[in-house]
Amino acid sequence: MTIKPLMSHLLARVLLGIVLGIVCGFFFPEPLARVFLTFNGIFSAFLGFLIPLLIVGLVTPAIGDLGRGAGKWLGVTAAIAYASTVVSGLLAFVVARAGYPWLLGGERDVDALANPEETALSGFFTLEMEPVFGVMTALLLSFCLGVGITLIPGETLHRSMDDLRRIIMRIVELVIIPLLPLYIFGMFLGLTMNGQILLVVSTFSKVVLVALALSVVLLITQYVAAGICVGRNPAVLLKNMLPAYATALGTSSSAATIPVTLRCAEVNGVRPSVAGFVVPLSATIHLAGSTLKIVLFSTAVMTITGTPIDDLAYVGFILMLGITMVAAPGVPGGAIMAAVGLLQGMLGFDETAVALMIATYIAIDSFGTATNVTGDGAIAVVVDRLIGPRAVEEPVRSTPEEPALPDARPAR
Repeated sequence: MTIKPLMSHLLARVLLGIVLGIVCGFFFPEPLARVFLTFNGIFSAFLGFLIPLLIVGLVTPAIGDLGRGAGKWLGVTAAIAYASTVVSGLLAFVVARAGYPWLLGGERDVDALANPEETALSGFFTLEMEPVFGVMTALLLSFCLGVGITLIPGETLHRSMDDLRRIIMRIVELVIIPLLPLYIFGMFLGLTMNGQILLVVSTFSKVVLVALALSVVLLITQYVAAGICVGRNPAVLLKNMLPAYATALGTSSSAATIPVTLRCAEVNGVRPSVAGFVVPLSATIHLAGSTLKIVLFSTAVMTITGTPIDDLAYVGFILMLGITMVAAPGVPGGAIMAAVGLLQGMLGFDETAVALMIATYIAIDSFGTATNVTGDGAIAVVVDRLIGPRAVEEPVRSTPEEPALPDARPAR
């Protein structure tokens, strides 16, 4: 099966899981729902265990494949991701400052919402699966090993890391991807039965619409810029990323969507070695969609409660937010948790304002994550072009048990 039919099939199953989760949430008995939520807890714990290994297994050999220019392209990718995140935050801030005074000016009497995690329907039990190391440790280890591979003679370590990559990807292909639709079903089932969507949308419906509209504007802007950079049709590039968008919409996790994002990037013509380097890295450091949503909701809280907004101080908050949220990947809702300290320290949010932010953010967390993930594809396309046609030599696949994927890349 070629990449495009495979991705289309996954897209259909993901969308089916979303629809069935919402519909079943209205009539499923609680004991039956808790069965699916128990599965989700186990699956999520396994994902948490696997994600650091996935980062090491993908990023390390990818950096090694880049050769002696790896450090340079690491910096280029990080700079592009950070710039995209900051521009997203500034865009949201400008829109909020211009539109909120008349859009939300009359809505001053808003009760604080309880943190949805305190009342959420949960599974029967949970299993602790502690990862071998944390996400940041995995990134640092990957960078050190990958750059080290480019500096020393011999191929032993490089081949070993490539074997690790194949092992991790087999686990992903045989376990993670087949179970993703069921996991997504459980996510939306729990969200519907907990009543979080209706509660938050009824309270902040206008802000939600602004956030969704700006997410579309942001993605179009990213892919127009990428299309101009590489001389490709931005509409085609964006369309090819829809499976990753749908998967992230269901999982609320950039890290859990990495395998799908990798495949979509390859459909867009990004070489596997470049995609294996850029996509896992961007899943960690590129949070443009999350930043956009945090800025919109935090300024909405401040506008509704009548809190003065210092424009210069808020720009500083956005710049710090782009750095602080590096610790957020892999955990649904992790971006808002990482931002709580900045909300309190730089914007002066009290417990009520923080609870309102958490409740609003988590309920539609998946839309910000989907924007993050889809933007990762634009970054991958740009970096692939910047590296150049001969800067990366794809590793030769000589093992019969893992045939190379058919070349689905459009002609450049």
